[in-house]
Amino acid sequence: MTLIVRTEERGIATLTLDSPANRNALSAELVGALREALAACAADDTVRAVLLTHTGTTFCAGADLTAPPDPEAFVGLMREIVALPKPVVARVDGHVRAGGLGLLAACDIAVAGGASSFALTESRLGLAPAVISLTLLPRLDRTAAHRYYLTGERFGAAEAARISLITEAAGSAEGVKDVEGVEGVKDVDKALAPILDGLRRASPQGLAASKELVTATVLRSFDQYAEDLIARSAALFASDEAREGMTAFLERRDPAWVR
Repeated sequence: MTLIVRTEERGIATLTLDSPANRNALSAELVGALREALAACAADDTVRAVLLTHTGTTFCAGADLTAPPDPEAFVGLMREIVALPKPVVARVDGHVRAGGLGLLAACDIAVAGGASSFALTESRLGLAPAVISLTLLPRLDRTAAHRYYLTGERFGAAEAARISLITEAAGSAEGVKDVEGVEGVKDVDKALAPILDGLRRASPQGLAASKELVTATVLRSFDQYAEDLIARSAALFASDEAREGMTAFLERRDPAWVR
C-alpha cells in the first residue's frame, strides 16, 4: 500500500501523506515510508527543497493507536527532518493532532490554511507530549506551551502563527474565516508561492549552510534529551491510566477520570 506519494516540480519534491482512512496517523508503516522518501530526497541533487503535505481533511492525527510506531523510529524521523540538508516546508490545510504537531514543528517553514486546527491531546489520554517536545519546545511560545500541553484545547491557524508553531496562517481567497473566526487574505498555495520561489533562487550550498545554523540547537537537544524522553514516553504508554485513556478514545467515551 502506498502511504507517501512523491511528485516533483522545478526542484521542489512534494511528499504527500496519503493514508486518509486513518487520518494520516503515524503508523509504523507511514513513519518508515516517510523516512525512506526523505532519504531519497536528500540523495537527489535535483531536489532543492521538500514540501510535506497531505490528502484528506487531516494533515496528521498523531500516533496510530492501533499500530503505533516505535518511539525511536518516530524520534529518528523528526531528527532526519531537522537535519536534512534541504529545507522542509509543511503545507497544512486540515487538522493536526498530538504527534502530528511534532512532525509539523520539525519542518523549517509551515503554512496552514483556514481549515486547519491544532491540539495537543496527550494529557486527555493519560499521556504527555514527550518525544515531540524535542521539536515543539524550541519553537513554541512558552506561555502557550504551558496552556496547550496541559489543557488539550483546540486552536486555529491564526493562533498557531501567533505562538510560532507555524510560519504563516493563510485564509481563503474568498475570505472564508478560519476556525477562530479570523478572516484570511490568501489561500495556502498563494502564501506558499513566494516561499518556494525564494528556495528555488537559493543555492544548494547556501540552503544547507543556512539551515545548519538555525537547527544546531535543536539537534543538540536531540542528542541530549531524546533517550530520556523515549523512555518516558514508553512508560506512559504502558501505564494503566494511558490504557484506559486510549481505550476510551477508541470507544468514543469519556475515560474513567472525567467528572
